[in-house]
Amino acid sequence: MTLASPVKVRTMEVRDVPYVLAIQDASPGAAHWEPGAYENISAGQFEVYVAEQDSLAVCGFVIARCEASEVEILNLAVAEACRRKGIGTALLGEVLRCAKAESATTAFLEVRASNSGAAEFYARHGFQITGRRRAYYQSPTEDAVLLSRLF
Repeated sequence: MTLASPVKVRTMEVRDVPYVLAIQDASPGAAHWEPGAYENISAGQFEVYVAEQDSLAVCGFVIARCEASEVEILNLAVAEACRRKGIGTALLGEVLRCAKAESATTAFLEVRASNSGAAEFYARHGFQITGRRRAYYQSPTEDAVLLSRLF
């Protein structure tokens, strides 16, 4: 896929929180975190990136946690108007690159069982179904599909 213009991925800053919240609120498949959670995630225990295109406002974000030999992708969402332009791929790529640099050997995440778009996105990037968590999500209650990939 060719990008319409370059995507810039950078570390999230507190000034980005309103954009991240707007993207989250417009993305029913994304994890919905409280505003304070985003303001506190820059404490160093998470890898948190935003994407910009044409130096405009934030158009996507990803949050991950690297521990031991694993990286867990906690949340990834792209603004609806920016989807299918390679932004999700750029965000995921940055997380995987950083995790590999920190000697991670496995990446994993959960997606709602009904979120076929996310499942297809991750499958294109080498993730495979490795399990299921019953009634993992609430509002509405739904199973999570566990996806993982090796580096």
